[in-house]
Amino acid sequence: MEVGGAGGVEAGVMRVLLVDDSPVDRRVAQLLLSSDSCAGSFHVIAVDSAKKAMEFLGLKDGGKAEQAIDMVLTDYCMPEMTGYDLLKAIKALNPLKPIPVIVMSSEDEPQRISRCLSAGAEDYIVKPLQSKDVQRLRNCSAARPSKTAGTVAKRKPTTTPSTAASPPSGRRANFAGVAMVLQSSGVELSQYLPLLLKLAVLAYAALCLGELLHRWSSGSSCSLSLW
Repeated sequence: MEVGGAGGVEAGVMRVLLVDDSPVDRRVAQLLLSSDSCAGSFHVIAVDSAKKAMEFLGLKDGGKAEQAIDMVLTDYCMPEMTGYDLLKAIKALNPLKPIPVIVMSSEDEPQRISRCLSAGAEDYIVKPLQSKDVQRLRNCSAARPSKTAGTVAKRKPTTTPSTAASPPSGRRANFAGVAMVLQSSGVELSQYLPLLLKLAVLAYAALCLGELLHRWSSGSSCSLSLW
């Protein structure tokens, strides 16, 4: 659970509760919303499960919210409790002035999108979160609509043509998310090369020894040939 402190949040900064069981996707969203391009518009509080989000919002066992939240950005597929279940719980908390909820998913399924919007989601975004999605988050928070379920059901997802791509695009998006995390954290893959070379030499030596023992045990007079 990566919960940020409540102190130091300036006026006008959007407090976003990020809910995702994937460390990579959480990191991508945090990096994007804290980047210079966002100009300090977001204060991100990250948790790794819908149940922890429920506790943070004071929705579990009559608890009290730890701090005010302007928006919930949640993954759809999570173990134990899904983002869809979290969405319904949040919308049931205060139907007249609900917290805006944006659902994220690596799959662009029309039925899933319709289901989330019908339950009151402000938007549905295909992961990983990208810079072009930031304005959509701002719009959802500023609107804070008070609509009935029937009205919400008629809304259409504001996905752009690039997000409404075929399933392989989700796979490419995941690779892009991993690349973004590696680049931002300054990981130097070259430092692992000596270790990999040593492991390769040890593996080859073990292979040679195994082949030699096998030929000795079989009494073969053939010369050793691993190539």
